[in-house]
Amino acid sequence: MLHDVPQTTTQTATHADFLKSAFVAPVDLPGIDITGPGRFNNRELSWLNFNWRVLEEAENPRVPLLERLRFVSISANNLDEFFTVRVAGLRELHNGGHTAPAADGLSPAQQLTLIHEDARKLMQAQQRVLSALTQELEAQGVIVLTRDALLEKDKTFLADMFLTQVFPVLSPLAIDPAHPFPFIPNTGYTLALQLVRQSDKKPLQALLPVPRQIDRFIPLPCGPGQHRFLPLEELLILHIEDLFPGYRLKSHFEFQVLRDSDLEVEEEAEDLVREFEVALKRRRRGEVVRMTHSTGAPPKLMQLIMKELRVDPDEVVEVDGMIGMADLDQLVEIDRPDLQWPPFTSRVPERVSDFEGDMFAAIRQKDMLLHHPYETFDMVVRFLQQAARDPDVVAIRQTFYRTSRDSPIVEALCEAAEAGKSVTALVELRARFDEAANIRQSRRLERAGAHVVYGFTDLKTHAKISIVVRREGDKLVTYTHYGTGNYHPITARFYTDLSLFTCDTKLGRDAIKVFNYLSGYAQPEVLDNLAISPLTLKSKLIAMIDAEITHAKAGKPAMIWAKMNALIDSEVIDALYRASQGGVQISLIIRGICGLRPGVKGLSENIRVKSVIGRFLEHSRIVCFGNGFGLPAKKARVFISSADWMGRNLNRRVETLVEINNPTVKAQIVSQIMAANLGDMAQSWIMHPDGTFARQPVPDGEFAFNCHRFFMENPSLSGRGSAGASDVPKLTHTED
Repeated sequence: MLHDVPQTTTQTATHADFLKSAFVAPVDLPGIDITGPGRFNNRELSWLNFNWRVLEEAENPRVPLLERLRFVSISANNLDEFFTVRVAGLRELHNGGHTAPAADGLSPAQQLTLIHEDARKLMQAQQRVLSALTQELEAQGVIVLTRDALLEKDKTFLADMFLTQVFPVLSPLAIDPAHPFPFIPNTGYTLALQLVRQSDKKPLQALLPVPRQIDRFIPLPCGPGQHRFLPLEELLILHIEDLFPGYRLKSHFEFQVLRDSDLEVEEEAEDLVREFEVALKRRRRGEVVRMTHSTGAPPKLMQLIMKELRVDPDEVVEVDGMIGMADLDQLVEIDRPDLQWPPFTSRVPERVSDFEGDMFAAIRQKDMLLHHPYETFDMVVRFLQQAARDPDVVAIRQTFYRTSRDSPIVEALCEAAEAGKSVTALVELRARFDEAANIRQSRRLERAGAHVVYGFTDLKTHAKISIVVRREGDKLVTYTHYGTGNYHPITARFYTDLSLFTCDTKLGRDAIKVFNYLSGYAQPEVLDNLAISPLTLKSKLIAMIDAEITHAKAGKPAMIWAKMNALIDSEVIDALYRASQGGVQISLIIRGICGLRPGVKGLSENIRVKSVIGRFLEHSRIVCFGNGFGLPAKKARVFISSADWMGRNLNRRVETLVEINNPTVKAQIVSQIMAANLGDMAQSWIMHPDGTFARQPVPDGEFAFNCHRFFMENPSLSGRGSAGASDVPKLTHTED
């Protein structure tokens, strides 16, 4: 296994390294009007570009072999979700006769044409990469067989396994006038069969849904050091005559459908939960937006299926290889540590240990910022569990956008409510693909006696806030948690996010005002350290960007560092363009979609954009303004946020932008987190003016700094305890 970063704590990197390596000489873009729509990249094509980067990690020799397979699975799953949501929406606009262009000037029809062209190329590349990985895995003793390669002992083992564990859950479905064409659900994977009755040669057409309740890859008996698997569909074909006695298989092919999975909810729904339950049922029956099928499909059977599914030819993709590649993630978790990332255990912050696990005592000492997954998300869970059991805690308020099915946070809130504490939970029902889970959690909380509210019918609540009110002596103290991620213990193991714990009075009061806004529509008139969308967050960002222009004109250092998942809001992008033209140096870390064009003459010469894709999913949102002192600097203004810079986040969601005033936390964000991400070379991609990305070059023989490795090996600054923070490596720091 190759590793690009040695196991050492002496890694260093600077923002200057990023500027040097990410520098792309400003260029003209012939044929593109940078004063018009051409100044923006198309959102959908930028997303596809991101998924190409994900797939290319599957070809990165520095990544362990099974983890490379995981990237193929992620790429496939991403693409499926993209079609069920984004492409479905464009398709609906096009079919409805809408021709209005997006900010980049492309109409829905033009976007669909370009998307289908690029997506087909991406799917071909996925098959090519999988084929190469399969050969490498076979050399390491991890083999996925076809039914023709089975040994007799394999067939004996599989025959028993089929009868006892597979046969009972199968539902073979004939296709003839007596049997209406069955419903194929979203992501439904199905075998289409042409059979012939052996007695009289009478043909039969049938479908065999591949059950999701059984793992796609069946492990076969093998010797030590080997892992052999048979795909479930191969087992089904092998035993097709057990399902259709008296028939012989003439031909078959596999297909999978993706359906429109966007939700439509009546704005004036009297019972919002019931309306969402109805909408979820409608989603399962959404129109087919893409159908993929294997090669060799009999034309008449194929035409029949397309007709019954009401799918157009341009929405059908023939795949020479594996259908449903998202299922490859099942192979990644086998017992082969030599082919996986080295084990990593999240740290418990030293300060929490110093106070013997007492979260309130640790927070009272000073603000604490945890960097997940490097610091364990269990501290967020412990914060709420301790609150539930503490007799001095009188109230808890909590937002939920996404959480796990058996959420320990929900469990803690139920325990608190049952103990008589005042518990208020804001549950967002429109967390895409988690709506049903959130409905279940809301019912559970209500049964325990918690107050459950659902916010606004026309705004999603995406803010991440926990409030604990505790009686201490003769006063009430508010402890607050602001997060950039979700309250989801499972995704917190591989999403990089920030958790700010504070008992700062102003931040606590701001959080309570946000909850009052969510539960009682009481719009806050004044917030001390917080901006929220859709009220003030966007205007605050633009004002801060414009302030940097003022500093530049005054001859002061003018800089902006920002990190997020997506940047597409046209007004914010135009503000960044103005700043660049005004002399502000701007460094952006955008993991996914980026509608801004960096390094364009006359538009964005002073903007650099990179994307970090590696072992962990970069998810935190941070923005730092030099404030006339440059970056990094003690007097810089530093913020963490739940919001990406997208129209939906800034205009149609409730989001938070939290200013950080604690000096240690500010230093941690600027001189550790942002500097490390900007200095990363091993996992970074540099954006070019035309919207494409290229892997950041590493000169031969030079050390390639890896920010994920740095964070795994070095504790966060604000979480240090009695040992102090003096020995924590800081990547760069300058005085004011």
